[in-house]
Amino acid sequence: MLAKLTFLGAAQNVTGSCYLIRNDETRVLIDCGLYQERKYQERNWQPFAFDPKSIDAVFLTHAHLDHCGLLPKLIRDGYGGKIYCTQATAELAQIILLDAAHLQEEDALFKAERHKREGRRGTFPEAPLYGVKDAEAVGPHFSSVEYLACVSVNSSIEGCYHEAGHVLGAASISINIKNDGKNHRILFSGDVGEPDRPIVNDPAIFDEAEYIVIESTYGDRTHEEHKNIDIQKQLRDCINRTVSDGGNIVIPSFALERSQELLYHLNELFLRKEIPFLTIFLDSPMAIRITEVFKRHVELFDKEMMRRLRQGDSFFKFENLKMVQSIEESKAINQVNGSIIIAGSGMVTGGRVKHHIANNIVRPESTVLFVGYQAVGTLGRILLDGAKEIRLFGQSYPVKAKIDKIEGFSSHADRDGLLAWLSAFLGLNRPGFRTKPAGLSEESRPPFRTKPATPG
Repeated sequence: MLAKLTFLGAAQNVTGSCYLIRNDETRVLIDCGLYQERKYQERNWQPFAFDPKSIDAVFLTHAHLDHCGLLPKLIRDGYGGKIYCTQATAELAQIILLDAAHLQEEDALFKAERHKREGRRGTFPEAPLYGVKDAEAVGPHFSSVEYLACVSVNSSIEGCYHEAGHVLGAASISINIKNDGKNHRILFSGDVGEPDRPIVNDPAIFDEAEYIVIESTYGDRTHEEHKNIDIQKQLRDCINRTVSDGGNIVIPSFALERSQELLYHLNELFLRKEIPFLTIFLDSPMAIRITEVFKRHVELFDKEMMRRLRQGDSFFKFENLKMVQSIEESKAINQVNGSIIIAGSGMVTGGRVKHHIANNIVRPESTVLFVGYQAVGTLGRILLDGAKEIRLFGQSYPVKAKIDKIEGFSSHADRDGLLAWLSAFLGLNRPGFRTKPAGLSEESRPPFRTKPATPG
């Protein structure tokens, strides 16, 4: 039979990415993501719409939770096959899934105690969606695939990996299907990055496919506020103003990609001597572990980042960068003035950044600087919306610190970027397919069948 595609998530919302492709011989998943939007979170607890034991392979685009966050549940419920992804994605996903499992276990205990005190039950079960042991069980299933390589599930279906330009190791995946002697191609974009971003390469360009499943996080808008914005200039001005006032710059930041981009831009400002030689604290054990993954995968960097590495000027090791691991080290930062503190979580929903905000929010000389999207209802959004007072750890704090935001950080292409990416396709709605990205010779293109991926 012809292959059938079923959308199991990320349709009419932006989280929970999961797609099922099946024919007479094979059933494969592309991504298995967590629902993060509050109104859809109950779906995480529902049984899968398929039998996990029936799945032959999982193709993973990248390590964000909305793409990989239900893998521990999938394996606990019976999936026993391989999870194909780039090696960087495998390493990042293990870090992120373990962190998510820890948080879910802690959250379940907190909810159980609170509901017991209040004599009620919550919307979701008081047990974690999955625990640390479930997350640890995912690791042995990863099998690594390099960019421009393909992995065959069987004689009828294979997946080929190409750079998506989104985060380190992120991929667009073309699923190639043989049916009745004919070849067919479905391309899954994954999350498409913006061109000319630091560290990672631009998204690969394709020229032919029969069907395209494309993300549309910003498909209904353009990053108008990002255009003609000099991120480093805004960062420089904020830092110099705050240091002149005698305060700290507290930056809530996501552990994957955003923290590393920040370090890149800060290092550039230091190299050009545009900001004073102040201490930068990366106070996020998770971001530190992720940065170590970046160090192990320099082969994925763009030309500019590689040039910095050769010159010895990379953001990995500038001398005023302090990696903070222990709680005691984190608490000691409270005694420091005139520093930059980068900590999670990015929307101030938890993590060490809440303590740093509590310590600086009442200081007019300090700045809380946001560098990412703040969802409605989060403390980050409340601060950006101009709150005069906030509650942290059961205590009220007047907002006296400056609240600032830098636009321009985005790992997603906007509407114009997605349309530009799509405009390269020449063969939409045409029978057959070619597997080469634009610009590759016929000799160098990945064939329909290649050697299996290296076991992860």
